[in-house]
Amino acid sequence: MLTSLQLHLASVFLKIFLRNRQAILFSLFFPLIFIGAFSFSGGERDPFLIGVADQSKSSISSEFIESLGEEDLFTVLEGRFSDLEEKLLAGDLEGLILIPENFVSMEDLGTLEFYVDASQTRQVGVIQKAIDASLISIERKIRNISPLFNVELKDVKARPQRYIDFLLPGLLAFMIMNLSIAGSGFNVVEYRRRGILKRLFVTPIRPRDFIVSIVLARMLIVLVQLSVVLSIALFALDIRIIGSYFSFYLAVILGTFIFLCIGFALGSLAKTQEGIRPIVGLVTFPQVILSGVFFPISSMPEFIQPLIYSLPLSSLSSALRDIANDGASLFTLSYPTLGVLVWVLVAFFIATKFFVWKEVAK
Repeated sequence: MLTSLQLHLASVFLKIFLRNRQAILFSLFFPLIFIGAFSFSGGERDPFLIGVADQSKSSISSEFIESLGEEDLFTVLEGRFSDLEEKLLAGDLEGLILIPENFVSMEDLGTLEFYVDASQTRQVGVIQKAIDASLISIERKIRNISPLFNVELKDVKARPQRYIDFLLPGLLAFMIMNLSIAGSGFNVVEYRRRGILKRLFVTPIRPRDFIVSIVLARMLIVLVQLSVVLSIALFALDIRIIGSYFSFYLAVILGTFIFLCIGFALGSLAKTQEGIRPIVGLVTFPQVILSGVFFPISSMPEFIQPLIYSLPLSSLSSALRDIANDGASLFTLSYPTLGVLVWVLVAFFIATKFFVWKEVAK
């Protein structure tokens, strides 16, 4: 049970934070700026702009160009080879097809020349397959050959996942890490600098009361700020939480506890604000880059993925993403859930190991 002393201290720490308007605005609007910037990415890709230089001027070449233009992947631009080549070299085209003069009959069609930047492997593969499909379609029409197989599309009306749907849970986990470590680690150093910890040390206040009060205050701050960001994302960007909000917020609470404990440990190691900044950066910056906040962990080299999955931010962002996008439950045992629970124990052990009241108050 929470004591009146712990609740009173929590209200004091909450008032101290609310006086710092700059910190409130930065911690609230920084994730919103990221969400707003990335909400315009990850949509449907524009068609490839392909140049076609027709030196044949035959009915077959015209049919090929028409068939190519019917592909949703392409926007076809016809013109002279020299003009189109200049556009390709300038980066205005993503490919250039040269139809030779002997492209006139099925018996001797000749060879199409396809000019493209070979370093763009994805584009080359997609364009090459579409060209081959167009040529096969033309050949079937001319030879009056029916395809051996037909593919019938069935729309299941599934909700497509946009990049912003992937990004939001990772950004929220990133926000939790920053708010929590700043709320415990930086505050411990600041309270030490201002002599608050030294004065608290000579009072009957126990270390447990101090830690519980900061955890309560920061937990409330994180929940409020995260709810504001999440509400804006839900209503403004049409983002949905497929899983239960109870599991989602429970993961948020556990993640906040993890990083608050890590913050206590980091704050115990540093004596000044200048000293804690590089320590916090050393702990948080690699996680921001590696923990799947901005891109899937599966895109990283396989040999390093086990290490990445073991990071606390990876466990939290994966758990939030599984709940939000896949409808998973935190009570369903999975690697992200197991990782979060393990880090709760590890972080609590680290905090109690390093946060020694007598040493911190010096």
